[in-house]
Amino acid sequence: MAQFPVGSYGNQASKIRLLMYIGLTVVVIGIIAVAVFLRGQTQEVQTQGPVAVNPIGQEQKPAQEIATDKPAEPAVTSIEPTPDSTPDKNIRGQTNSPQEEIPATDTPGLAAMEEPDHQKLIDEALALLNQPGVQKTIEARDRLNELLPILQGSQNVFVKEQLAQLSERWLFGKQVFPEDKLCTNYKVSPGDALERIGRLYNVPYETLMRINGIDKPELLRAGATIKVVNGPFHARVYRSTFTMDIFLQNTYVKSYPVGLGKQSRETPTGRWKVDAGGKLIKPQWTDPDTGRTYKPEDPDYPLGSRWIGLEGLEGQAQGKTGFAIHGTNDPTQIGTQGSRGCIRLHNGDAVEVYNMLMPGVSIVDVVD
Repeated sequence: MAQFPVGSYGNQASKIRLLMYIGLTVVVIGIIAVAVFLRGQTQEVQTQGPVAVNPIGQEQKPAQEIATDKPAEPAVTSIEPTPDSTPDKNIRGQTNSPQEEIPATDTPGLAAMEEPDHQKLIDEALALLNQPGVQKTIEARDRLNELLPILQGSQNVFVKEQLAQLSERWLFGKQVFPEDKLCTNYKVSPGDALERIGRLYNVPYETLMRINGIDKPELLRAGATIKVVNGPFHARVYRSTFTMDIFLQNTYVKSYPVGLGKQSRETPTGRWKVDAGGKLIKPQWTDPDTGRTYKPEDPDYPLGSRWIGLEGLEGQAQGKTGFAIHGTNDPTQIGTQGSRGCIRLHNGDAVEVYNMLMPGVSIVDVVD
């Protein structure tokens, strides 16, 4: 039986094991070297900062190295807040810099700063009347009229006085201002009558007579040019001040003092219209309380110079009849509550208002 040589086999196995140990040692050393290298790279990257990546994936310079034009902000010094200097907080809870602070909208005094200077606007409008050359009457009128609804107290009274004076020029005077949309010229045709022309422009013919200095309607001459007014006129009565304001369309003209209904028979608020057939000169009148009938020639005739019947349209006035604007035989009642609900005027004022309000068209608003 053949035998393997024992000595040669043992030497071969020892060589194999030695080679395995050497190989394993090399692998371990390699792993350690790689680990040390990677750790060093990681520390270098952390030192340089994060690398910015643009939208298409290309690397850019580190984010902290991107240059800006904004100067470095100064260090913030802590100041103990006071009621007027409490620092604002941004959405992250950080204190805003002084440049970032935004005034609160409810800061006292801010509204006053933004509120228009009414007196300055009044002065600017009146200055148009004192310009050298052509006076800007209509522009001054329109500016003052626009201010009127927002003015209070003495300013409101003052502007009404100025507008009333101006109305004597642009409205009741014969001149027609080129830029005025409320007045114009009219050439009289053969067969024309003042009453027909008045209806055409929604104003009573008596107003056209006053403006043009015509004493009698029949004196109107064909071919003549007269001044006409684009009506209608309207009235507003204030119960709290016993005042009636007259407007041509929406432009203030003049004010009158009035007397109103006594307690328990107060003049109803709301909207009225001048009755289509309600304008009368000293009509016969029967007192609904006593049944007595008054004639114009009676010494105690109570209705004065004119009667302007009213038709109730809205508010407390709706559906009411028998009310009117009229004159009085007792001027001491003006500025008081003494009527049965009607609106009383001094007799001369009653004539003027009668000559401006158009039957079936003019509106009378009664407000508190």
